[in-house]
Formats: sequence, C-alpha cells, structure tokens
Amino acid sequence: MAKKNKKTWKEMSPAARTGFVAVGIVQVALMLAAQRDISKRPASQINGPKAAWRAAALINFIGPMGYFILGRKRPGAAT
Repeated sequence: MAKKNKKTWKEMSPAARTGFVAVGIVQVALMLAAQRDISKRPASQINGPKAAWRAAALINFIGPMGYFILGRKRPGAAT
C-alpha cells in the first residue's frame, strides 16, 4: 500500500497551521452558538425535536449551519 501524503503538525507551514487552527475555532464557535440557541429557543420555534438538532449541531460545519438555516422557524411563520 502506498503511504498517503499526510503531513504532521511539525511538517506543516506556519500559514497552514494558522489556517487549521482558525477553521477549528470557527467550527467550535458555530457549534457552541447553535447549542446555545437551541437551549434558549422555545421548542415551538424550532422545526423538529430539539434533541435531534442538538445531535446534528455536533457534526462539523454542516450541523450548525443546517440548524441555523433549516432548524429555526422564521419570525411570523405559521405555527
């Protein structure tokens, strides 16, 4: 089997390290914002069960972005 070209942390350039850390910070911030919003928002203002959105919000960028786009009901939307 051929060895994959994965670099260790020490082999990464300083710019790559900075980018890696920045992406991680953004990902964690999105997840925390989604979890906080789910906690504070009444269940009647969320599309679907809160527990499902809590679990989905733990999935990389897709979960929190999905929650913010699809999970919250719009103000003035029919309930």
